[in-house]
Amino acid sequence: MASPRTGRTAALSLQLSQAHNELRRRLTGVRSALGRHQGAGGDSLTAHCLAFCTALTTHHQGEDEGLFADLLRERPDLAPTVAKLVEDHGLIAALLTRVRDLAEQAVGEDGAALEAIGRELDGLAAIMESHFGYEERAIGAALDTALDVSGRDEGGWIRPVLRLRTPQGPQEP
Repeated sequence: MASPRTGRTAALSLQLSQAHNELRRRLTGVRSALGRHQGAGGDSLTAHCLAFCTALTTHHQGEDEGLFADLLRERPDLAPTVAKLVEDHGLIAALLTRVRDLAEQAVGEDGAALEAIGRELDGLAAIMESHFGYEERAIGAALDTALDVSGRDEGGWIRPVLRLRTPQGPQEP
């Protein structure tokens, strides 16, 4: 659910929710492709799994190295929340490695390999949903209370999180 506020904080909260919805959609697509390949294996399943795993990994790396790092500079009180989210990212990364390995092994194999992938994807889906829900609530709440906690308007603390940097030029205001 997106932030009820307007402006920069609402945009960031909405963007986070939209990214999570896209990842949910992609996982649904992988699970659907798995059902179509029961007993057939195939390179397309591997490609679907690898594309999803890469997308989720990239999303989490962006949060860890970008959003969370910038957010913590402005909101150090969020350190316990961010630590929990980063810990979840590690757990999810381990599951993604297992899914990748199983997908690569499943090429040309029977339905048993695909069933193993299905079980891993089911577990991953449950953990992702819990993680995404917590992240959206916790980070969304932090964005929604930016004015109350920091005593500044939303542009005062959120601007560094959203600032675009050019390789050689100055930072945008």
